[in-house]
Amino acid sequence: MMVTGASGFLGRHLLPASEQGGWELLAPGSAAFDVRSRGLVLEEIRAWKPTVVVHLAYRRDDRRVIVDGSRHVAEAATAAGARLVHLSTDVVFAGREWPYSEADLPDATMDYGRWKAEAEAAVVAACPTAVLVRTSLLYGTEHIAPGQREVADAVAGRRSMRFFTDEYRCPAHAADVAAAVVRLASMPEVRGPLHVAGPQVVSRADLACAFAGWMGLDPSRVPRGTLADAGLDRPGRIALDVSHAAALGLHCRPLETALGR
Repeated sequence: MMVTGASGFLGRHLLPASEQGGWELLAPGSAAFDVRSRGLVLEEIRAWKPTVVVHLAYRRDDRRVIVDGSRHVAEAATAAGARLVHLSTDVVFAGREWPYSEADLPDATMDYGRWKAEAEAAVVAACPTAVLVRTSLLYGTEHIAPGQREVADAVAGRRSMRFFTDEYRCPAHAADVAAAVVRLASMPEVRGPLHVAGPQVVSRADLACAFAGWMGLDPSRVPRGTLADAGLDRPGRIALDVSHAAALGLHCRPLETALGR
């Protein structure tokens, strides 16, 4: 199993999950494996001949990494005859009151979401058998996500930020998503978009309070606000319908269970 972006938050959870699944993990560093270089990507993946490629690498503000890099990895996976598991995001959607299923077309309003939607299309064009794993906000317990550190910093007054009461997502423990990725590596019949996220729709404010309590901090000290008051134009509610993943036996734990509350 060759993994791009293995040093990232999800990648750190993929190592134990891949070992448990019996995979040998190949994790080239970003300095030596620049996904923006088509020739390099094709050469490296052909040389390694992996059975599966898991594409996690991205830079939120770099379209070349997100779109072109994903296309290059998909082309190389096809050339090598490898299974491709591509990680995507819920913000390919603009947000609405009812959940999004895999049949819904992306309609992102943010650049990052648009680029990730472009990446999905590029991956499908280059590797039609790929599975596109759309997930939501990731958190951890053994490893702490950047979003969890932000909560601790905000409560301690080290960072000025607010957590919105009108912004809703489906948070997922990174270990659960990593386990799903490993399962999907051996399920070539599953292709196209697949929603793998938590079963609950939770506001960013409530999520921050849950993290604060888990870290032994006072949830009442979590700074709150609204998207409207902050003048931000970004999706307010993105809920993913995870019934298809559940039917495949892929589950993410509820927040309370994962945090041991």
